[in-house]
Amino acid sequence: MNKKDITLLSGNEILQLFEGRELEIIEAVKSAYIIHARGESSLPHSSFLRFPDNERDRIIALPAYLGGEFNLAGIKWISSFPGNLEKKLERASAVLLLNSTLTGRLEAILESSVISSSRTAASAALAAHHLLGDKLADRVGLIGCGLINFETLRFLMAIRPEIESVFIHDLSPERAEQFMNKCSRLSAKIKISVLKDPAAVFSEASVTAFATTAIKPHIFDISECTPDKVILHTSLRDLSPEIILSADNIVDDTDHICRAQTSVHLAEQKSGNRNFIRCTLADILNRTAPQRQPEKVSVFSPFGLGVLDLAVGKLACTLAVAENVGTSIESFFPTPWTER
Repeated sequence: MNKKDITLLSGNEILQLFEGRELEIIEAVKSAYIIHARGESSLPHSSFLRFPDNERDRIIALPAYLGGEFNLAGIKWISSFPGNLEKKLERASAVLLLNSTLTGRLEAILESSVISSSRTAASAALAAHHLLGDKLADRVGLIGCGLINFETLRFLMAIRPEIESVFIHDLSPERAEQFMNKCSRLSAKIKISVLKDPAAVFSEASVTAFATTAIKPHIFDISECTPDKVILHTSLRDLSPEIILSADNIVDDTDHICRAQTSVHLAEQKSGNRNFIRCTLADILNRTAPQRQPEKVSVFSPFGLGVLDLAVGKLACTLAVAENVGTSIESFFPTPWTER
């Protein structure tokens, strides 16, 4: 494609490019975490656009720069409208814009709900893999039966092929049934059970992932979780601050996670400090922190960093060039004013 053109990739094109590439996406996410930990990134706080008298719906802007081998800037603009599910629409929709760091000019426009769900699931799977260490991840729990937990299961299965049993829970029995049917197509070897109580999921699973639309904590007891277990707190607002304060807490970025009334933010407000956060996932990846505290349940709370979207978006663009996928938008920019 001409360097003066802009690459446009649709969601279905990205799905095609990413098929069977879960481990490559996980590796891109891992690289982004490590580069961010080295300080070779710029990551302003996300901006939340909310609406009067509407607590659930929001649109978020995530600007970022990622250095290292990526060396690009961009922004993700992602909406979350949970009521879309009742309209037979996806909860989230998004676009990712990638800019040149040499000229600042727009280079790519990517549908980004696929990129966003992929990087979120890859982050969760990467965390589970390292927090579990040598322990088998043969029993997985999923609380919240939507796209993010479906993708989380797919990525977990890619990095942890020993998975045999999956325990799911959702407030909607119909959604849980649909989710079970969808997950059953991923592998003939996994057994899927719908459980009516989150506590039963904690009891059965060695790693449990939360991906709900909760706006405030609704889980106040994880006594069924033994200290060798891992919780992937992807949706960020499910666990009470008391649970967070009692756990072995790993985050993606301390400053980002301690805002927007996440459970970790509530725990900071309650305790008056951030001492309960042990380390970032990058610290574990870089081996500057141990994998876990053996006497506590490990909780990974990822705020969701814009640098991950850039890394996975760059992978999509690289694959698109190699496979000649996508559309070139020509003459997007105006003629220079001096030449008009």
